[in-house]
Amino acid sequence: MQRILSTMRKAIEHYNMIEEGDKIAVGLSGGKDSITLLLALKNLQRFYPKKFEIIAVTVSPGFAEFDTTTLEEMCKKIGVEYFIEKSDIKEIVFDIRKEKNPCSLCANLRRGILNSIAIREGCNKIALGHNEEDVLETFFLNLLYTGKIHTFSPTSYMDRSKITLIRPLIYTQEKEIKRFIKNMQIETMSKCCPMDGSSKREEMKELINGFREEIPQIKENLLGAIQRSGIDGWRL
Repeated sequence: MQRILSTMRKAIEHYNMIEEGDKIAVGLSGGKDSITLLLALKNLQRFYPKKFEIIAVTVSPGFAEFDTTTLEEMCKKIGVEYFIEKSDIKEIVFDIRKEKNPCSLCANLRRGILNSIAIREGCNKIALGHNEEDVLETFFLNLLYTGKIHTFSPTSYMDRSKITLIRPLIYTQEKEIKRFIKNMQIETMSKCCPMDGSSKREEMKELINGFREEIPQIKENLLGAIQRSGIDGWRL
């Protein structure tokens, strides 16, 4: 946890993600990243000089296998208020629209619902668990499929909702998150989405790992290039 807290705090302070009196809704999908983010923020609360509140929000996509029992137990154990919002995302994305590449639409729908819950509960910020690899995969997705040099921003202010989106794990490597989950023997939610392991994002992960065989420092080089370019609010 100390290593994760170190990289997370670096990102938070670099981009001024947390301010005094913030109330933050943590998007808790049940995967390794969102669980790590929630536990790390709860840990950070104990000693961070700026006082903030957190709640956890799970958007249920509508899959029959989607079971939040372990998440409910975890939130109760650590003393975090937990909200579960049911949705028709599975029906809309897979049954009605039959999307061939459903991840983007699914993410947008989930984000909209999460945004609504955050507003309802008086939050001024939403925290998402994107890690360092997610930054680079998104960069390649945009470059190769849309021809744009773009990735998601460390922080994003949404004018319509007056909510700020923050991503405190952008400096945290996926391997560190996996190591933390394994060492702490934390149970993550079982996969229920039919796209798990076969999405375009997985293709980008394989592409980057392929490059890494020839260029071991490619991840550091790419992140540095993104920061130096200043795109999407990134900076050194």
